[in-house]
Amino acid sequence: MFMGSALPGVVTVTTTDNRGQTPEEVALRCVNKLISVSDSAPQEIRDQALAYRAALHKVVTAYMKEAVTNDRLTVYNALVEAGHPQLAAAIQKL
Repeated sequence: MFMGSALPGVVTVTTTDNRGQTPEEVALRCVNKLISVSDSAPQEIRDQALAYRAALHKVVTAYMKEAVTNDRLTVYNALVEAGHPQLAAAIQKL
């Protein structure tokens, strides 16, 4: 099991169509950077590492969603304070 940053020279590109990436997608990218599993690892170790990566994905996703919620609240409050309650309400509906 390799833990840490991606190997030098390895580039991964992800794209979306007319949207940003979801918290689940960003969390998956994060977890894949943190935990990679060698194809040559013994099956028991591979299984354990993949289970750990799946559990970590759930945790990171939950925190990503919380970060999005908190950021939207910050934007909402800034818009209300700036005198734009209708725009703030539109942000709140996202």
